[in-house]
Amino acid sequence: MSIEPAELAEHVEALTAELEPLVTAASSAYWEFNVTGEEHWEEESARLQTEIRKALSRPADYALFDGAVRTPNGADPALLRQAVLLRNDMAPNQLPHETIERLVKLETSLEGSFNTFRAELDGERVGENRIRAILETSDDLELRRRAWEASKQVGPAVVEQLLELVELRNASARELGFANYYSMSFELDELDEEDVFGTIARVVEGSQEAYERYKGRLDAELSSRFGVALDELGPWHYSDPFFQEAPTVDLDLDRWFAGRSIEQLATRYFGAVGFDVTRILARSDLYERDGKCQHAFCMDVDRKGDVRILCNLTDSEYWASTMLHELGHGVYDEGIDPRLPYLLRTAAHTITTEAVAMLFGRLTRSGAWLVRHTGMPAGELAEVASRLDRSRIAQDLHTARWVPVMAYFERELYRDPTQDLNALWWDLVERLQLVRRPGNRAAADSSHADWAAKIHFSSSPAYYQNYLLGEVVASQLQAHLLAVTGGWERYVGSREVARFLVDRLFSLGRSVAWQDAVAYATGTGVDVGPFLEELAGVW
Repeated sequence: MSIEPAELAEHVEALTAELEPLVTAASSAYWEFNVTGEEHWEEESARLQTEIRKALSRPADYALFDGAVRTPNGADPALLRQAVLLRNDMAPNQLPHETIERLVKLETSLEGSFNTFRAELDGERVGENRIRAILETSDDLELRRRAWEASKQVGPAVVEQLLELVELRNASARELGFANYYSMSFELDELDEEDVFGTIARVVEGSQEAYERYKGRLDAELSSRFGVALDELGPWHYSDPFFQEAPTVDLDLDRWFAGRSIEQLATRYFGAVGFDVTRILARSDLYERDGKCQHAFCMDVDRKGDVRILCNLTDSEYWASTMLHELGHGVYDEGIDPRLPYLLRTAAHTITTEAVAMLFGRLTRSGAWLVRHTGMPAGELAEVASRLDRSRIAQDLHTARWVPVMAYFERELYRDPTQDLNALWWDLVERLQLVRRPGNRAAADSSHADWAAKIHFSSSPAYYQNYLLGEVVASQLQAHLLAVTGGWERYVGSREVARFLVDRLFSLGRSVAWQDAVAYATGTGVDVGPFLEELAGVW
């Protein structure tokens, strides 16, 4: 069906006026739910999400926007872009209201389970920070093993409900004409599944030799440290429960953050490159407590300036990096042109905002950044520079293998959720990360669901590929910014950084497709070259 631009504009404005207060209220409730873990906010968040999905479920509105996209009829680019986004948001919600209510209830309940779950270790309830500390520092092998196993306890607690959600998502997607939920999510998120997995495959292939060298060296070091044979190394010998973070085996970066205010450090750094983050931090919730979400995220509550982050800070390099990462999301949100229509007043895509967050988060392993912003003496940097480079490259190598594990697994999960998922998970971990499965993780053992312990399958489905694509784009941006600023010294302390990012990326909001936003900022489409060069040690 064809619709005149004036009539299309009226429909866009009417639906936006309905959605905007609902989305703001839902964001506020979600925030309260995550900082308190209270059931009241869980219920309110679910109620508002249901109202939003119901507003997006009207068949007549969907048909109107779908028709406008198919037959633009002279609509201007900004109006047509809003119609595209509304059509894509409405498509997965063309479902009966009872199905929508069930989906939201399951999703919210699962997220609540993760937020409030605390593992039991030696008779004590412990949070993720405690488990991470044991795996990073302890030489007690039995304690390490118990801590690693405790990190997976949430899996069996949620797996039954999670599989119910996967089946419901798939059934809903098939009702809408898609092969499965995963494929539907890609298409409606403006991602080409074949292109994305082609990019992932190029990263895996291009990093294979470097990763094998790195992993072999790491295993030799751990074998010597713990006094065990190489073929006896298990996942608890590594410093991260999922082997997704690189250990600093021969480099103690935490001492440059110990006893310091991570808030103040981040504020000074962002100020040096042209961003004022004080407004963001004033609204944020930064420290660990019982009932609070144990992870970290950034939220733009109203697209009018209420940007805030959630963290669980300790004075460590890990949480300093996380803080920079989340504030990267925040300065992106604050840098979007406020004159854009509400629907376009958000990041071009998850990939672009993740790229910016990663661009900042990776700085804690940059020598120039450490010297300027933590006070590391230049003489000491000269002594540790090679190890620092290795640690930074190691983290990129971890990402280059861990994200494919998640992406390949999740695609297969939605293709066939009845298959032996435990075996699938560990097959991928062994093949891509070169981490041996424990003997007690037998394929048919229903008491283990190690894959389900990763919250993203519940709360952020069809999302994880964005992290690797974000790293690829971050490396493109970094290469471009180094050229713009003239090198690392100015890159970590020049206001040119903010000017460039705001002018060439942030201000665009979602007015253009994300691929076009990347090309506008860097002069080229998505290119794995700079990222693979970093893995080879070029930077």
